[in-house]
Amino acid sequence: MSVISLSMEIWEFNRGRTLATLDDIAKQPDPQAVLAWRPGPGRAHIAWQLMHIGITEELFATARLRGAESAYPDLVPRFRGGSTPDDDIPQLSQIREILAAARGHLRETVSAITESDLSKIPEGFKERGWPIRTILQIIGWHEAHHQGQAHITLNLWKAAHR
Repeated sequence: MSVISLSMEIWEFNRGRTLATLDDIAKQPDPQAVLAWRPGPGRAHIAWQLMHIGITEELFATARLRGAESAYPDLVPRFRGGSTPDDDIPQLSQIREILAAARGHLRETVSAITESDLSKIPEGFKERGWPIRTILQIIGWHEAHHQGQAHITLNLWKAAHR
């Protein structure tokens, strides 16, 4: 199995965990309130964590790997790394839509990469010095990291509201 195929397989496993978290939120009495819940003042709400996963994948698929514009220029400033979570909470359906569309863009971009490209450093990652092999690993780690944050925040919400 190629590194690229294995990476995509890992991403799909990770996405299943993210979608399971969304499914759990959807079963709560007020899913929108759960998405808006923050574990403390100034901390990211669950919706931000989940949208951040999608917008980061969108940025990797477009600006960083292809030098192209994102399909979501209005969402990028709100959910990119380093942004401050606002109180405009996306709906569950929008989160699912962004996760699916951004993943599609990422799969399309990465599908054009060959195994011989794995050691190349794309222009969008020159300052970090990350070759494509590392980028593929970071994409998998990134979703698992933020899904974990969303999951623990959901568990904290459950503990505070039962």
